[in-house]
Order: sequence, then C-alpha cells, then structure tokens
Amino acid sequence: MRVVAFIVGLTLILAILWDTFETIILPRRVTRRIKLTSLFYRSVWIPWSNLTRTIPSSRQREQYLGLFGPLSLIFLLALWAFILILGYACLLWATNPTILAPHENANFLTYVYLSGVTFFTLGYGDVAPILPAGRVLAVIETANGFGLLAVVISYLPVLYQAFSRRETSISLLDARAGSPSSAVELLRRHRTEGSFDDLNGLLSEWERWSAELLESHLSYPVLCYFRSQHDNQSWVRALTTVLDTCALVIVGVKDAPVWQARMTFAIARHAVVDLAQVFRTAPRAKDSCASRLTSAEFARMREILSKNEIVLAPGDEVETRLGELRAMYEPYVFALSEFLLMPLPPWILPEDAIDNWKTSAWGRIQ
Repeated sequence: MRVVAFIVGLTLILAILWDTFETIILPRRVTRRIKLTSLFYRSVWIPWSNLTRTIPSSRQREQYLGLFGPLSLIFLLALWAFILILGYACLLWATNPTILAPHENANFLTYVYLSGVTFFTLGYGDVAPILPAGRVLAVIETANGFGLLAVVISYLPVLYQAFSRRETSISLLDARAGSPSSAVELLRRHRTEGSFDDLNGLLSEWERWSAELLESHLSYPVLCYFRSQHDNQSWVRALTTVLDTCALVIVGVKDAPVWQARMTFAIARHAVVDLAQVFRTAPRAKDSCASRLTSAEFARMREILSKNEIVLAPGDEVETRLGELRAMYEPYVFALSEFLLMPLPPWILPEDAIDNWKTSAWGRIQ
C-alpha cells in the first residue's frame, strides 16, 4: 500500500507542477487533449453557463457570467494547492509510518495536516518529521509552496494587463461602430470628407489588436471568459464586427482600403479559428449562419450605405462573394458565441440603439 501511495503522490505532484508550467509559464497553446486546467474549466463552465441561462434578466445574467473568470482563477489555484498537499501527504505517509513526532501512531489525516502546514509555511511545530526522508520532503514542499505563490503573484498582473489592453480598444469601438458594434455603422461613421483615410488607420490598429488577442488568449485561455464592462460589448462582438467590415470592404466598397482590409481579415480570422480550437468548439453548419444576414437585409444594407455616399459594387455576385467570406469565419464565431454566451453583433445597427457614451445611470443625452 505504501508503494502505491508513493507512486500516486509522486504522480499527483508531477502532474500539478507540469500543469502549472503549461498554464502560467509556457507561452504557447498546449495541443494535448487531456489537460487538468482544461478539464477543470470545462467541467465548471458548463454547469455555470447552463445555470445562468435560466436567469430571465439579461443584465443579471451578464453579472453572474462576469464573475466566472476571476472566481475560476481562485478555484483553480485552490485546486492546485489541494492536490499538491494531498500528493506530499501520500509521500510522507509512504516514506515511514513513524515519521512524525510526537505521534507514534499517526493516521493519514495527520500526514495531510503536516503537509498543509508545511506547504503554507505555517510551522506550528506540533507535528514534525523526525527522519531524514521526511525532513527532505518538508523542505521540498516548502520550496514548492513558495514557488507556486511567486508564480501566481507574477501571473495575475500579466493577465489583467492583457485584459486591459483588450478592453481599451473595445471601448474605443463604441463611438466608432455603435453600441452594439455594427459593420455598416462603422463604415458610415468613417466616411469622412469623401474618403476612408480614417478607416485605413482603424483597420491597421485592429490588425495589431487581433494579433495581440491571438497571442495573449492562446497563452492564457482564461482571458476568454473575462467579460467587458458593458453588457452589449465583448471581444467576440468586436472581432466579428471587424471581420464583417473587412469582408464588406473586400467584396467592393468604392475607395475603401482593400489591401489593409485583407491583412486585417487574415489575422482576425486566424485568431477566431485558433481560439475555437482551444475550446474544441466545432464550427457550426453554414446553414445556421445564413440567418445572420438575409437577402432582404443585404438589400437594406446596400440602401443604407448608398444614402451615406458609400458605394457598394453592383451585381448579385457581391452578395455571393460576401457569403463566401462569411463562411470562412462565421461558423467559428457562432460556435464561440454559443459556448461563451457572448451574442454576435448585428450587421445593421437597430434604430433604437444608443451609444454607451450617451447613457448614464441618470438617463441618456437628448
């Protein structure tokens, strides 16, 4: 039994240390299917999201969903610490049954207690190892506890800095594309003085934003669960809006920056596909995505653009080409939207939509 306990304890410790390394230190996506952190998030997120789906109020639902990201970090760290304590308790118990003083016939819970006070460096002294093997394990576990604490302290600022950079651009999109954001509204607001010079700069900025999103959220997937400050904003919505805008420009918006739109579309689509792979959310069927922009809505979109002196190339092939581009990313953003409970943006801004900057707790700007 003690040999089995030693093997189990060593396996638990090595598994947690490796999982911590992959989650916090390793700056790349882990492709292995079985991973403790991924299993933890999937097993916790699914019941959490299913529970919040039953909340009728969208505002309250967003509040509860917003708690998941920060709370999950606390639960994950607690899980790591618990398994490490349990693993070292197994090693202590397996090493020698008379390893403790003054308890000659200590049970396994006593070893768990010793492991806990050693891991958190409490050092009460009421239970202590007396044999060399136990003392060595105590020193190693203490170093392990300090190391985990140091890694966590350095991990949290990196997460929140990446979150802050992501949200800054999303907040700036509010005045540029409406609330919620919309591709048609973004084009309309960037047709200044008969040119799309501002749009070229904006797409360039979002090309870099998409690359940073790809890098940070692949390295730290927990950031995907962190939600924006406003209920009608999210990184999924913002990324989809940029893809919609690029797709429209590519199919034929007169005088629009086509080359920059192609570059931004490429990196944004890359980010969507890779993040969908992280959560193993299979792309939705093309038929389920068709309802997002019907032929009637496309005709209305063309009319709105025309009224704002934005010329969309004539002919039915434009809608066909747009459908082909949409098929490259919509199945993935639909899957992410359903999994993360982050609604997709409309192509055309609703008539009753109000920009977030025009509202407050005391009403709206007239």
